[in-house]
Parts: sequence; C-alpha cells; structure tokens
Amino acid sequence: MPHRILSLAQAARHIRIPERELFHLVQRDEIPFVRRGEEVCFEHRVLDDWAQRRILGLPTASLTRHHREEVADRTKQAAEDALVQRLFRPRWIEASLRSRTKPAVIRDMVELASKTDCLYDAAALQQEIEEREAAGSTAIGAGAAFLHARYHDPYFASDSFVVLGRSQQQIFFGAQDGGQTDIFFLICCTDDTLHLHTLARLCMMAHGTMLLSDLRAAADAEEMYLALDRAEREILKAL
Repeated sequence: MPHRILSLAQAARHIRIPERELFHLVQRDEIPFVRRGEEVCFEHRVLDDWAQRRILGLPTASLTRHHREEVADRTKQAAEDALVQRLFRPRWIEASLRSRTKPAVIRDMVELASKTDCLYDAAALQQEIEEREAAGSTAIGAGAAFLHARYHDPYFASDSFVVLGRSQQQIFFGAQDGGQTDIFFLICCTDDTLHLHTLARLCMMAHGTMLLSDLRAAADAEEMYLALDRAEREILKAL
C-alpha cells in the first residue's frame, strides 16, 4: 500500500488539494512526482511525506479549510469524528519528561510509545522519526512538536495511537521561529489517511484553542488528557 503509485486525480483527493492546484505544483516542480509517458504520477509514501510537511506549515486559514474538508468527508456529524478518545489514553501521557536534548526526546517518546503495547518495532520507528527530523523539524513553533515517521508504514503497530510528553525544560527542537519546545506528540497510525487527518486535527487544536497553555498548566497526565478532550470538542463544535 505505501509504495503504490497514484494518478493526479487520486493524489489530489488524498492530500485535499484541487487537481488544478496540484498540477501547478508539478509544473513549478514544488512537489515530488514521476512521469509515466505523458502521465504525471505520485509515489504514495513520498507524497505522504510532502503532505505531512505541508500540513505542519499551513497558515491557520488554510489549515482550517483543509481540516473542515477532511471532517466533512469522514462523517456527516462533526461531533462523531472525535480522535482524542480513540487515539489517546491518560496512561500514554508523560507529564514530566526528563529529556534535555532532541535525540533524548526522540528516544524517550519512542519508549513511551512502547508502553502502549501497540508498537511492533520500536527501533524501526525511532530510526524513521530520526530521518524525518533530519529532513525537517516537526516543531511548529509555540512550543509544540508532532513527531512521526518520515515514511508511513502500516506495520509499525497493531493499532493507531498518539502519545504525549511534556518536558521539564524547554528544548531547542528546530522550530522555524527559533523558539524552544516542551510539548511533544508522537503520532503512529496504521492508516495513512487517518495519520494525515490526526496531524491536521492536532495542529488545529494547537493553533485554534488554548490547548498548549492548558497542557503546560495541567497538574498531571489526567488533566492533560482532559485538556486534549476539551480542545477537540471546541474545534469540532466550531465546524
């Protein structure tokens, strides 16, 4: 599945970009693609890598539009599209990460992911996350980062999950605004479409609610989980 080839129309539907806009990106050589004769095609896993970076960098208005289209396509009632209850558990949240460097954060977050009992190969996931960070930081500014594998692999885990860590001190994680980071999400989904949707949802929650402030103010993992649930409900209510 992750290595399949997508047509222009299939790729446009998958990453929520109009075909004409996607074609213009191809013409400007701003998106990775391959040619098969006269046809423009896209390698699925490479396209997903590009789409992940795009979501992290979308301005708020574009992110909101992208997220709204995702929700509308998934369900008739926005309230039915709750991801927090599906993907998070309070016991998968660490309110006091001791990590002091970027490599330590990656290592400790993968260790936290291992505690979900969903992960098959922690070493492989860590390597993929390190490669993703080497290609470009997943820190979005405002003190948050969304760790994930560079190339999606449905066999990393038995089920989709997200773990969350809050470090005891802020860490330079490569955010474009030059700021430091202390809130870390690690996203691992067995379905590539769910992965992109989860990434967009969490970015919406970070940009459009008081989530990050509430996570910093929370006393423990239980309160952090409640902050996540509250922020998602706020986002869904506004759709």
